[in-house]
Amino acid sequence: MSNPRYKSKSDMNHSIMLSPHDGTLVFIVLFLIIIGLLAIFSAGAPKCIMQGTSSTFFVARQFVWFLLGLFAMFFISHINYRFYERIAIPFAWFVILLLICVHFFGTTVNGAQRWLSIGPVQFQPSEASKLAVIMLLASCFSKNIRIFDMSQFKYYIPIIIMAGLIFKQPNLSMVIILGLSSIFMYFAAGGSVKLILTMTGLAFLGGSTLIRSFQKQRIMIWLNPDADPYGAGYNIIQSMLAFVAGGFFGEGYGNSRQKLGWLPEGHTDFIYAVLGEEFGFLGCLIIIGLFLAFLQRGLLISNKCEDIFGKLLAGGITVSICIQAFINISVASSMLPATGVPMPFISYGGTSLFITMCMVGILLNISKKRIRKIAQFNEQ
Repeated sequence: MSNPRYKSKSDMNHSIMLSPHDGTLVFIVLFLIIIGLLAIFSAGAPKCIMQGTSSTFFVARQFVWFLLGLFAMFFISHINYRFYERIAIPFAWFVILLLICVHFFGTTVNGAQRWLSIGPVQFQPSEASKLAVIMLLASCFSKNIRIFDMSQFKYYIPIIIMAGLIFKQPNLSMVIILGLSSIFMYFAAGGSVKLILTMTGLAFLGGSTLIRSFQKQRIMIWLNPDADPYGAGYNIIQSMLAFVAGGFFGEGYGNSRQKLGWLPEGHTDFIYAVLGEEFGFLGCLIIIGLFLAFLQRGLLISNKCEDIFGKLLAGGITVSICIQAFINISVASSMLPATGVPMPFISYGGTSLFITMCMVGILLNISKKRIRKIAQFNEQ
């Protein structure tokens, strides 16, 4: 009787072996979050004291969201990313349901109705719309790049409804992020550049007619903040003063003066200005460098993925997060009008941090190479 070392091919068992996730990406994300926690404590402590609460109130809440996000990130990193193609449409309609609830039962803060409150927990459903749109378009364009194909409208309709509900809150900045992310994903899928430019131009013209009076005022004040230095231009002026005071090396951690009641929302929308004052131009460059490193790792993961859905999903997640970071940095440094966009991983905001870490979890799963392994068995 023959004594082969291995069984025949028909008896071999095939399985999928996963390589480890991208450790560099995890390091970048955790580094950004640690910087964020330190910045929130420094920038938020004076406001906490003025409100009569503990100086650690903001950072303690953010740390709880970080722990929840960390668990979600590593849990999601073990779910096959192909799962999100199946749930893209149901998830989008779930987000729409939450946005409708915001319209009827939402909490208004600073003139914007964007939050839902359940007991002590307050969350912002529009943050989930970023992931919903990315999942929809990755699923849509991986099947058919013809943008006017009637079969694609089941993906477009939820996106249009989400954008309309978010614009009504009002939250124009989130609509812009969704729009820019959508343009990138269509381009990455091989879409027509001519069509992209045409549609972008039409969207710009249409959007300019819908911009409300207070949003037009923001643009005018951005162009000339000295026209209303104690009103609409106040935040821009104080933010620029923070950067000037920081110089190249900064005033040192905890030594920002602008956070002492001069710069509103220093722990959220303008946290980059506080970082600029305390760590200077050098610290600002480090933050930008970390986001560029995140962009590089995310696009590398997208490029190495074996199927088009994974490529688009990874690229959309990466670019969406980096667009948000770019807008926040640009607003704080007066390169763009004030929009109310938090800096990913760094600004105070539990919903933003949690959703962003969930998105990173999907990115980590895509980074795992799927290798078909042939198991070999010795004859007993």
